[in-house]
Amino acid sequence: MSSLSTPDTPAPLSAADAAADARRRASAASHTAAVKRRERAAQWHLLFIAVVVLGPLVIYPLVRLVMLSLTGSHGLSMQAYSTFFGNPETRGVIGTTLWILFASAGLASLLGVALASILFFKPFPGARMITRFLELFVAFPSFLVAFTLIFLYGSQGSVSIGLQRLFNLQAPPLDFLFGVGGVILAEVVFYAPFVVRPTLASFALLDRRLIEAARSLGASGPMVAFKVILPLAWPGIAAGTILCFLLTLNEFGILLVLGSAHLITLPVAIYSSATVDLDLPSAAAGAVVMLMMSLSLYALYRRVNRRKVKGAGHGR
Repeated sequence: MSSLSTPDTPAPLSAADAAADARRRASAASHTAAVKRRERAAQWHLLFIAVVVLGPLVIYPLVRLVMLSLTGSHGLSMQAYSTFFGNPETRGVIGTTLWILFASAGLASLLGVALASILFFKPFPGARMITRFLELFVAFPSFLVAFTLIFLYGSQGSVSIGLQRLFNLQAPPLDFLFGVGGVILAEVVFYAPFVVRPTLASFALLDRRLIEAARSLGASGPMVAFKVILPLAWPGIAAGTILCFLLTLNEFGILLVLGSAHLITLPVAIYSSATVDLDLPSAAAGAVVMLMMSLSLYALYRRVNRRKVKGAGHGR
């Protein structure tokens, strides 16, 4: 004789269990509602920032700049870009800009890495104070550095006059600031500290045991630097270098103070087109070109910086 099996039915909940389950459900629903309220509030805050802050200060000027560069006598036109790139002087301006950029940012990057290496691996009395000064130095306006160099090394500067009197010269021996040499010197002095800080931060994440192991195996100082330290610290060094290139590309104060009439870079050319020639569409076209160059460097900086942060996370 066969017996029929019936599925097990859950036992009914007691009043206390039912009340506890209802409280849990109510708590979960309340938490979900609170999360949704916070998300909506965050979206409204973001919209407020975009409309009230970024809109009039960033988005609208950029849109107006692009539209001005695309505006012709008969509506939308690429005439401003044709005028900008068709100008025979534009190639020389871009070449001068790139020459000063690579010379200044390259030397500033090398100097910044060298200073960071000395401060970190060869500490000396006063090294911490110098590090703090370099951190403070980045808050100075760039034209202040230019004027300081003029007061020191200009033709009537204290150092130049001192050398003239010391060696009984007929004329001041130093007369190089108002030109390419002065601009490169000022930009190197001003932007080298921007490389020091990320390089020091990258050195601080190094595993010192690897360095000691390399030294114990007989590796020389240069070999340790190029075979151990540089491969491990390169993301931070690269981030600082790219930041230095980005800031040097957009430098205007030093060029305005120390640049001669024959030293015309892209920022100076844009300024002259807008204020002297009153050719706003051509100036806007040059500004858009410069903006694209800056955004490209910034995107590269963000990518390298993310890789540095990931490397730091893996190191931990």
